[in-house]
Amino acid sequence: MSLSTPTREDFAALLEASLNQTEMAEGSVVKGTVVGFEKDLAVIDVGLKVEGRIPLKEFGGRPGDENIAIGDEVEVYLERVENALGEAVLSREKARREESWVRLEKAFDATEKVTGKIFNQVKGGFTVDLDGAVAFLPRSQVDIRPVRDVTPLMNTPQPFQILKMDKRRGNIVVSRRVVLEETRAEQRHEIVQSLEEGQIIEGVVKNITDYGAFVDLGGIDGLLHVTDMAWRRVNHPTEILSIGQSVKVQVIRVNQDTHRISLGMKQLQSDPWEGIEAKYPIDAVFSGKVTNITDYGAFVELEPGIEGLIHVSEMSWTKKNVHPGKIVATTQEVTVMILEVDASKRRISLGLKQVMDNPWEAFLETHPLGSTVEGEVKNKTEFGLFIGLDNDIDGMVHLSDLDWNRPGEEVMEEYNKGEMVKAVVLEVDPEKERISLGIKQMGSDPFNDAAEGAGGAEVRKNAIVSCKITGVKDAGLDVEIIGTELTAFIRRSDLARDRNDQRPERFSVGDTVDARVTQFDRKARRVSVSIKALEIAEEKEAVEQYGSTDSGASLGDILGAALRARNDSD
Repeated sequence: MSLSTPTREDFAALLEASLNQTEMAEGSVVKGTVVGFEKDLAVIDVGLKVEGRIPLKEFGGRPGDENIAIGDEVEVYLERVENALGEAVLSREKARREESWVRLEKAFDATEKVTGKIFNQVKGGFTVDLDGAVAFLPRSQVDIRPVRDVTPLMNTPQPFQILKMDKRRGNIVVSRRVVLEETRAEQRHEIVQSLEEGQIIEGVVKNITDYGAFVDLGGIDGLLHVTDMAWRRVNHPTEILSIGQSVKVQVIRVNQDTHRISLGMKQLQSDPWEGIEAKYPIDAVFSGKVTNITDYGAFVELEPGIEGLIHVSEMSWTKKNVHPGKIVATTQEVTVMILEVDASKRRISLGLKQVMDNPWEAFLETHPLGSTVEGEVKNKTEFGLFIGLDNDIDGMVHLSDLDWNRPGEEVMEEYNKGEMVKAVVLEVDPEKERISLGIKQMGSDPFNDAAEGAGGAEVRKNAIVSCKITGVKDAGLDVEIIGTELTAFIRRSDLARDRNDQRPERFSVGDTVDARVTQFDRKARRVSVSIKALEIAEEKEAVEQYGSTDSGASLGDILGAALRARNDSD
């Protein structure tokens, strides 16, 4: 057999084939055979000119171990075909890492869980070994709730969920929390499906808030609201519960969609509101403790689980615009009266002032109508004076009861706040909490006195009275009826019978004139007098006594005779 000499083209082809093989092999995983051992190294033949050597620790054992032996076929990572020593540069760990990346990418694409071990702590989290590939586990993804000590989790195989992969940068981010949440969601679903309303179960207090406590029912939490802990008022859950405490509860509501569970403890006890009307009849008096104070009243506990409200309007007879906290205090023992019971609404209305004396009734007992009282002017209003009386109650003097003769608005100016005054009790209405007083009643009624002639002058309609002029005006005269406290106004037209004499300037202040009473109305408190009416009446009387003008005597003669007769009688 003759051998031909290789041509130039043959060498070129062989060189190109060698280069292609090198480009394809480097940076990839290739198969090799274990051909020997040198100390702590395994000699691997991957079909190149020179074998490569890999530390035995990358295989996890030593010569003779069952996990590697001469003749075994292994996958290795070809980093370089030939180094400076002419040897192939191989790595078992990088091969395993490449295998892991391929497997992890498939799991990531399929959203499947992977198994790994937490082996180290780094800034912001931990590192996880995913069978050769190293992943980062953020601290927030370790557990559903913050974990202070992760030592029990270290170097323990457990499932993780890949959140992010970047092979170019060699980054993998995993989460243990996602796996736990999925597992917990499955457990929650199973537990919720097994729960029924009214069911009694045991749990452990896991967390306490201002509005209630969360109870662990074995994988799912239920809310025990503060209002369902006891029939009595519970200001804060810590009054009866503590974290870690085992409690027996009843399932009140279960929402299969949101997995929300409402629990109750008081439902395991008898309802104290049953038969409440018989226990607390209307108008009965009981003692209780103030448990809470609001702007509109105070709550009083009559017994555990039974509270009633004292509305602010039922707290005091006299303190109307005072905050309830200034009348009672929390934990204070008070005596109250039952005003109303509504079992359907679970409400009891209580009264505090009803167990005290009604100050208006007490005032009426000690101050009958017509009696005299003395008090301080507390306030001046457009309709009268308010006078302070005993037991923090007030009486009112209406404008019309300030003075017999003068307008109330005018008299009001004479009184000042803080001034002590005397008044007469006119009316007491305990139901309306009202007392009417009168200052003018401290003196006699001038109309009554005048009608009865108490001052020496009896005033009635058509009576003749003497008047003192107190004012001269264009429209007439202001006068006082002598012997009385009455005043009147004589109009210009009533100053004389003769129109020429109806002139106010004929009179002077201080003069005395006689006049006839033309109106005396006690109800309207009005009196009118007239000089003209007196002259006409005297003329008529004179005519009747001394004859008519037809007898030959003149009217002047008749009037003169009448006047002389009147003067003689005086």
